[in-house]
Amino acid sequence: MINRILLYNSGGGVGDALQILPLFNTLKNEFRNANFFYLCAHKNHFNSSLKDLNCHIDTLNLDIEYFGFRWWHLLIVKGRIKKHNIKKFDLIIDLQSKIRNSLILKMIPHKYFLSSCYNFKFSKPSLSIKKMNKINDNIVQAVNSILSTNCKLIDYDISKIENKFDTESKKLLPKDNYIGFSITQGNVYRKKEWPLKNIVNLCNILKQSNKTPVFFIEKKNMELKNKIQKLIPYSLFPEHESNLSSPALVICLGKRLDFVITIDNGVMHMLSLSKVPMISLFGPTDSEKFAPEYEKSIALDSKKIHNTKNISAITVEDVLQTAKRYLNFSY
Repeated sequence: MINRILLYNSGGGVGDALQILPLFNTLKNEFRNANFFYLCAHKNHFNSSLKDLNCHIDTLNLDIEYFGFRWWHLLIVKGRIKKHNIKKFDLIIDLQSKIRNSLILKMIPHKYFLSSCYNFKFSKPSLSIKKMNKINDNIVQAVNSILSTNCKLIDYDISKIENKFDTESKKLLPKDNYIGFSITQGNVYRKKEWPLKNIVNLCNILKQSNKTPVFFIEKKNMELKNKIQKLIPYSLFPEHESNLSSPALVICLGKRLDFVITIDNGVMHMLSLSKVPMISLFGPTDSEKFAPEYEKSIALDSKKIHNTKNISAITVEDVLQTAKRYLNFSY
């Protein structure tokens, strides 16, 4: 009987949390009476910025900052487990592949332990599973192997979102012919941003087809919003026109768009939940691993089409030809 499940996600961004939603839904469906706990190096986004998605998962608090990222955590884990009276977990799932993090995580009492390190050799019991690009696929395969289940990934159901966000999205974008843009990166250490001059050129071309550009820019990023508005005066910034501020609103706004052009960031993962037709631009990051997977989600990877990690190598024409070929868009 699986009653207590712990998910460990070393990623700190909202996008990292959103990526595991199908896995979380799948496990919730399979183990309906289980209590779920979440441990990450940063904060539990499901109980903060993502609370409007109504995914209830408790935080496992060990009072260890950046859990798993320091070898000396090995020396204090047992003490923190005792201090917080942490009970044994039936299943611990490690959603990352660093040996250090896995060894530290494995010190938490458990019956079954799943980690993709060395093709699941660190798991308990040890497994031999050929790794696939998507971590969710890997974990489902491992769960099925050790627990004799037949789980299949279940997408997040956006009907769980309160109706007020859908109503607001229709008020903000009441017409047709909207093209969404998400151009800001969360991780400042990787140069993932597509040149603004390309975006301006693209918007001017789209304008000829009566398409209105819609930018997803956080309210706090007023400087960028004003800069874009000056360069593209016919653009819209719906989040700046609403009293609501939530990824749930972004997801619902995605349903109002013809298609989206985005870099690899958290908003990309938010919009992907609406299954909006999407062209995602990749440079230094791995499109096989991070690009959303559904019909009419197309990744343009500079490494594949221009043999460089420099995302700037992707041209406006690359994007337009992709939209024309896969999204039936003419210009």
